[in-house]
Amino acid sequence: MASTSYQRMAKRSGTSTPVGSGVLHAQAPVLPQGSDVAVASPSDRRDFERVPIQIHPRVFSALGADLVTDDLVAVIELVKNAYDAFAQNVRLRFGKDESGGSFFEIKDDGTGMTRQVIEKVWCCVATPYRNVNRVSKRDGKIRRVVGEKGLGRLAVARLGSHLRMLTQAAGAPCWEVTVDWAAVQQADELSQSFVRCREFRQLSPFQESGTCLRVSDLNGQWDQARIEDLKENLARLISPFFGVDDFNILLETPSAAESEEVQIEAPAFLTKPKYSVRGTVDDEGNVSGHYRFAPLGVNGGREKKLKLSWERIFDGIQDRTRFPYSSDASHCGPFSFEIRAWDVNSDGTQEIAHRFDFQKSKVRKAIRAHKGISVYRDGVLVLPKSESARDWFGLDLRRVSKVGTRLSTSQIVGYVSITAAENSGIKDTSDRERLVSSPEVAEFIEILKAVVGFLENERDSDRSKEDRRKPSTRLIEGMSADALVKEVVQLSERGASARDVMPVLRNFKESLDSDRRLIENRFIYYSRLATVGTIAHLLVHEIRNRTTVYGSFLEFVKDRFSPFHEPGMEATFRRADNAIDALERLADTFSPLASRNFRRRKRYSNLEERIQACLSLLAGEISRKGVRCSVPDTETTVAVDPGELDAIILNLVSNSIYWMGEVPRDDRMLSFEVTQGSGGGDRVRVSVTDQGPGIDQEDLEKVFWPGMTRKPGGIGMGLTVASELVASYGGRMAAEVRNPHTGARFIFDLPSRKPMD
Repeated sequence: MASTSYQRMAKRSGTSTPVGSGVLHAQAPVLPQGSDVAVASPSDRRDFERVPIQIHPRVFSALGADLVTDDLVAVIELVKNAYDAFAQNVRLRFGKDESGGSFFEIKDDGTGMTRQVIEKVWCCVATPYRNVNRVSKRDGKIRRVVGEKGLGRLAVARLGSHLRMLTQAAGAPCWEVTVDWAAVQQADELSQSFVRCREFRQLSPFQESGTCLRVSDLNGQWDQARIEDLKENLARLISPFFGVDDFNILLETPSAAESEEVQIEAPAFLTKPKYSVRGTVDDEGNVSGHYRFAPLGVNGGREKKLKLSWERIFDGIQDRTRFPYSSDASHCGPFSFEIRAWDVNSDGTQEIAHRFDFQKSKVRKAIRAHKGISVYRDGVLVLPKSESARDWFGLDLRRVSKVGTRLSTSQIVGYVSITAAENSGIKDTSDRERLVSSPEVAEFIEILKAVVGFLENERDSDRSKEDRRKPSTRLIEGMSADALVKEVVQLSERGASARDVMPVLRNFKESLDSDRRLIENRFIYYSRLATVGTIAHLLVHEIRNRTTVYGSFLEFVKDRFSPFHEPGMEATFRRADNAIDALERLADTFSPLASRNFRRRKRYSNLEERIQACLSLLAGEISRKGVRCSVPDTETTVAVDPGELDAIILNLVSNSIYWMGEVPRDDRMLSFEVTQGSGGGDRVRVSVTDQGPGIDQEDLEKVFWPGMTRKPGGIGMGLTVASELVASYGGRMAAEVRNPHTGARFIFDLPSRKPMD
């Protein structure tokens, strides 16, 4: 089968090499179609001389160092080769030979190689053999191969100077191949580079078929710490998500007493996370699945459905220049995922250690060994291969903007399953350290970021069941030791022993720990408020400084040159003037965040007029999302500063537009109602109703908490600011669920303008 495939490849490329040459081949580059290089016409080619393309033998060391960036990566590539050869068992061994030199050996029970495959495939660097033969077949089973670049033997060159390989195909002789990489690289030209091959003269080490590579004169040091790193990386190689159960990796490590062979597998607690989200992404980029909260050793927990449309994910992308496609659908292809998370503080690791009879000191290390989100193509690891690539799409960097809620790579273990057939645009680079930059990969990353954001929000909700609006004084009161002293004194008077007092102390400690965590959370949220306020203050200051300068310049132009006679000058001036007005409105919007004590320029506003102005500000987004808006044609004056009123309305409208991305375009409706309140006409009642997916019952109060958000990547401040502004005018904002999954309504009241105003 292999020889037939090779003949097809040779026929396609128009090359032919006599069997038995034993030469290491390298393919010559071919100019792509449409190349800018000028090509001579047939009539002009008679004057040209044929100059052969040459590759120096040192290419093996150069490529080995550049494309296989780490010894761990090199070993993983060799294990993947065993997988592609349909091995069921692969054994790795480090040891010392008779002369005391170190060696690395990898032996599998795969299909092995014939003499022809050794020469035509193994000795051909960058062979397209796996591109033509995309599956391995054995005993009626099929495996999708994971190697496709034909660079696996460079991993051997990376590891050591000498190679001895034994390989045998079923029903064929066992062959012995030796390579001296130093001798290969010292040759003057590639045609002088050879490997040595002969039929093995002793008893074959294989029952039926297989391959054994022994690499000696190792380039790197393989001490116990390095081997432990290898164990951790090998444990990630086969995805538990994909369910590969017919491929075992065994590692034999030298010890002081005797060698021990261990099977590589992950700790049991990694399969039972406290927080997890799993699901699928369809071929248009829409996400569906569910979140699960499973507290260890405690009954209960909860689940929640996950539903994210590509349209909503696309809306959250700030830099859209990397996405040449429309927002209608993604192009990265469908895939599956599961992301697991743990609390890795002292209490969290203690909980895991107790529940799974696992050493507490090793919990963080076990999670760290598998940390981050790993991508598997057809069940075998694509990335990350090395420690430096664990955070390959920037989880830790984005965490800086929301410390306390966002997850780091050290807290999660994720598995993403793609296939070569359905995700052809997602490719890893030749060094196996990252994905090739492309629009499809950019979409893939944004979808995963949205899923992680959903997980973070739900986890934050489960970790913070206490009402964050609980007065701070009650938190301080709970930390008093008066009740503890009183109870201990009573126990002492009854003749209780120290053992009897211990449960009381434990309960007090747990209460203190709970209050401490709550205070830490409260501090984080108030810190966010302070930070947002500082940024808003700077933004408002800078905008108003510049609009003052630009406004003065426009006034000068108008006084000096108006009326304008040049074609288009009047329209250009009007657009510039309108742009300054828009910046001023933006500054007004942020003013409430910048300072709660800022001097209000006006004490009243036309409510319907401000609603229309806010809708105009978001007109582009409203049009793009196909949202229909209904505003009453009444005129209602309220005693509210226009800038603060805009901040309330913009936050509510932006929120509704975002969530209506989850419903069909024909159903997207946003309605405003304005009525007089029941308190003698001194209050105005406003309701904002959308046709989105609605609000979960458990979130009705929490939507106004600082930091609470269900938007992937959101900071959870919009509704907090809006509700606090309403409260500053003596009102209250509330959320309602109209009907299950048929939209949300926000209701608030504002003071009417009094005659004296």
